[in-house]
This record gives sequence, structure tokens and C-alpha cells, in this order.
Amino acid sequence: MEVLFRNVRDLVERAEKENKLISEIMIEQEIIVSERTREEIMEQMSRNLEVMEAAVERGLKGVQSVTGLTGNDAVLIQNYMKTGKALSGDFLLDAVSKAVATNEVNAAMGTICATPTAGSAGVVPGTLFAVKNKLNPTREEMIRFLFTAGAFGQVVANNAMISGAAGGCQAEVGSAAAMAAAAITEMAGGTPQQSAHAFSISLKNMLGLVCDPVAGLVEVPCVKRNAMGAANAMVAADMALAGVESRIPTDEVIDAMYKIGQTMPVALRETAQGGLAATPTGKWLEKRIFGAATASRG
Repeated sequence: MEVLFRNVRDLVERAEKENKLISEIMIEQEIIVSERTREEIMEQMSRNLEVMEAAVERGLKGVQSVTGLTGNDAVLIQNYMKTGKALSGDFLLDAVSKAVATNEVNAAMGTICATPTAGSAGVVPGTLFAVKNKLNPTREEMIRFLFTAGAFGQVVANNAMISGAAGGCQAEVGSAAAMAAAAITEMAGGTPQQSAHAFSISLKNMLGLVCDPVAGLVEVPCVKRNAMGAANAMVAADMALAGVESRIPTDEVIDAMYKIGQTMPVALRETAQGGLAATPTGKWLEKRIFGAATASRG
């Protein structure tokens, strides 16, 4: 079976040689690998987009998890934006709020689309639906945004890891932020190489991010990390579009993330044994939610 790309270098070189968007290369690869038609593949991604849109809309109306650890922060951010006092600017905060909204829906056991995981599901749709209001993309362009993100995500999954248990939150929110940065760049008219630079800039600045969920739940600090991932993606995309380049090639950044994940202590890889999960308040919250017997295991 022919594979069109295995790493980012191959992906960018093919896109440039054939004068195609990265999203188009990813669509073509999906046709080959899945043996489905273009129409079937586009329709499936369109359904993913619908799930994302519904999650954002639900989260922006206000939703709370069963534990009470997370919920309604997306609403707070949107309300704050309306005051006109936002220091970060409404465009950036819109992405942040929509990333938070998605992950609050996830924490409340709602339906989301893992991009690349459930714990990091807010970054890609959060940035997409914020950028939508500025760039006014067509529906197909929004679907292509997801294919571009998916192309980079596929490289990470095949050459490193996207699981917090395997490599810390750098592998989840870090990968999601980088995927979003690359997709934003393409949608904004950037070149394939600029998308790669955006990906690199974003991921480089999340290397070493630990996975330390309080009480072992994908709530604290996961939801707020998606907020920061969305902001990271937006800034990285702007930097790349401005002409800023990553001095370390994308594939080497991915390899560095993989090696960091391998050396990361088990306590900081989704075990809830270290980091924020091991703080006095973190242990108290675990005890409150699950009881003394569970909390004492750590």
C-alpha cells in the first residue's frame, strides 16, 4: 500500500512539489488507506465537524460536570469579553472560551470529537470556530482545517505519542495545539512550510508538559490546559504567518517530544500520583469525590 507521507518533511515536500494544500494530501492519503471515495471521506469529516460545533454550542450555554470540579467557565469568559475590558483581545479569548466549552462538555460526559484525544478535544474546535468568525471560511474550508490538523496529528501518533499516559500532557494538549496552529496557518493562506513552522513553534513551547489529573479525572487541570493550548496555537500561527521560522525542524521537535515523554516519571503521566494531583488540595478533592479509601492509595 502506497503511503504519501510518513513525516512532516515528506508531507510538506509533497504539498509543495504538487502545489497542493496539506489538507489535500491528507485527503488523498485517506482515500488510499481507507479505500473509500473522496465523497465518503469528506462526509465523515463533515460529521466530525458537526459534533464539534454542537459541543461548542452546548458548552457556551453552560454545563457542569457531575463532580462539580469544572463547568460554566466558558460562559464566564464570554461574559467577560462583553465588558470590553479583555486584555488579551476578543479574538484570542473567543478561541479560549470555545476550547474550554468543548472540554467542559467532555467533563460532563457529553459528546465530543477526540482531537487527538478526549482530554485535548477543545483546542482544534476552539480555534476553528473562533477563526471562522474572522476568516469566514466555506464549509469545505472548515472541513479541510480538520484534515490539515489530522495530517500533522497522524505524524505525531505514528512517530511519537498522543497519549498522556505514554508521554504526558505535551503529547495531548501539546499535540492538539500544534495541530491547530498548522491548520490555522493553512486556512489563513499560509504555505505548507509555514504550517510546519507554526506546528513546531507551538509544540516546542509545550515540551515537558506533565499529565497530572486531579483525582484521575479529565477535569483539573485539563480543561484550562486546553484554554492555554488554544492561545498557544493562535500565537504560533500568527508568528509563522509573520515569517517567523522554527530553527529546529518539525520532525526533530516531534522526536524530542517523544524522548522527553519516555524519560518523564510515571508519577507525571496520567497516574494522578504527582504534580497537581499530589498537592494537599488535589488529594482533598480526590477524597471528597471518591472517599478516604481511594485517596489513600496514592
